[in-house]
Amino acid sequence: MPTIAIISQKGGAGKTTLALHLAAAAEDAGHTALVIDLDPQATASQWAAWRKDAPPLVIDSAPPRLAAKIEQATSQGADFIVIDTPPHADSAASAAVEAADLVLIPCRPSAFDLAAVQTTASLVKMRGKPAFVIFTAGSPTAPRMYDEAAQVVQGYGLESCPHIIPDRAAFRHAAAEGKTAMEIEPNGKAAEEVRQLYKWACEHVNMQASKKRRTAA
Repeated sequence: MPTIAIISQKGGAGKTTLALHLAAAAEDAGHTALVIDLDPQATASQWAAWRKDAPPLVIDSAPPRLAAKIEQATSQGADFIVIDTPPHADSAASAAVEAADLVLIPCRPSAFDLAAVQTTASLVKMRGKPAFVIFTAGSPTAPRMYDEAAQVVQGYGLESCPHIIPDRAAFRHAAAEGKTAMEIEPNGKAAEEVRQLYKWACEHVNMQASKKRRTAA
């Protein structure tokens, strides 16, 4: 049962959007997905309430209870867990990294955001967990900017994910409706980018991307 932690010490990096969409992609692929919301602002939990608790399930947790929540969720059938964390909260980030099989660090491709990655890089290196920076919320048509950002990330001893989640209106519109980009524009660019990222993440946690659900007799 893979667990993916989404961490960043910088606000506005798109952690919650990334966490919710990865879990939703897993649900679309037939898995039972869960988002564990460690952020006191409870943005992910609010999104779940807006969609009347339709999958993926979102639960909140305090950092000290994270391991117990994961164990309980696994016993109840969750087979894909994403942890959403708050910015500037070392205890939550540390707990998430400790529990994770894979760490994704969302980062806008800007100087201030890239500088903030150094703190997170130190954390994941200390824990020895596989981690990748994923560029988010930037222009969808600026390949040189992403190439330069990837070089900066390499200087911190981290690799960048080959897939990006750029700024697209579909994400904003979906959030306002308590939905995902895949639900409001299933054939759109945002939806396809999420699916490609999900498949890539599955490869890095040795999980089959698609799973056939059992149908009722």
